[in-house]
Amino acid sequence: MLTLVTGVTGQVGRRFVPRLLAQRQPGEQVRVLVRDEARGERFAQLGAQVAVGDMRDDEALGKALAGVDAVVNVAAAFRGVSDEEAWAVNRDAALALGRAALAGGVRRLVQVSTNNVYGVGRGRPHVEEDESRPGGAMWGAYPASKAEAERGLLTLEGLDVRIGRLPFVYGEGDPHLANVLEWAKGWAPHQRLQMAHHVDVAQGLMRLLYAPGIAGRIYNIADDAPVTTVELFQLNGVEVPAEIYGLTDGDPWLGIVSTRRIRRELGFRPIYPSVYTARDAGAL
Repeated sequence: MLTLVTGVTGQVGRRFVPRLLAQRQPGEQVRVLVRDEARGERFAQLGAQVAVGDMRDDEALGKALAGVDAVVNVAAAFRGVSDEEAWAVNRDAALALGRAALAGGVRRLVQVSTNNVYGVGRGRPHVEEDESRPGGAMWGAYPASKAEAERGLLTLEGLDVRIGRLPFVYGEGDPHLANVLEWAKGWAPHQRLQMAHHVDVAQGLMRLLYAPGIAGRIYNIADDAPVTTVELFQLNGVEVPAEIYGLTDGDPWLGIVSTRRIRRELGFRPIYPSVYTARDAGAL
C-alpha cells in the first residue's frame, strides 16, 4: 500500500507523517507532496518518498498520484489568507485531487476537514449527521470552503472517501495554544473550545485510513474535555483579562462535538483525554 499525504508542512501534516511512517507495516510506503524539495528532506530521512509540486498543478498532481493506493489530504488554508485563497485550496484543490485520484485508480481518500462546518449550535454536541451551517466572521471562507469540499468529494462515485473533522489542534510545540489568545480575549469567560492533541489527531486519521467498510463516513475527532476561555489564559500562564467577565456567550454549543461514532465504530480513545493530561505529560 502506497499512501500520498498532502499538506505535510503545516502544523498537522508535519506531525502526522512521522507517526504514519513509524507505524507502517511491511510493504507499506508513504509519499509526501511538497512544493519545495528542501522541505521534504526531513520526511525523506524518515523513509518517505518525496514528490515535488503544487496540488493546483495537474501535471505535478498526476505524477504524485502515480501508483498510489490511498490519499490523506491534510492541505488547508485558513488563518491569514484571503477568501479567494481559502476557496482555491480548501475546495477547488481538494476536488481536483479527488478527481485526479479517481482517474488514477486510487482506491481511498481521507479528507481532513473541520468541526467549523457545523456552524451554529443545536443545544447539544454536534453529530456527524447534522447539517452544515458554516458562517461567521472569525474564519472567513474556511468553514464554507471545507464544507463544499466534503460535499463534492462524497459525490465521486468509485472513490472510497472518508472524512475526519478536526477541532482546535494543539501540542508538541504547536503555537496554536498561544495564538488562540488573540481571539479568546473577545470570548465570554465560560465559552468552551473543543480540542484534540496532535497525537490523537494522528491516531484518528490513521483509523480512518486503514479501517475497512467505512466509505462515505464522516467522523468527529476530538478529546473528552472542552476548555473554557478562562482556562485558555491560565494554560498559557497569562492573566485573565478583567473585561471578558462582562461578556456573554450567545451559543454555548458552538464547535462542541460528539465522538460517539468514532469511538463505537473505530475504537478511538484519546491518549490525552484533556489538555491537562497532555500538560502533565509534558506534551504541550
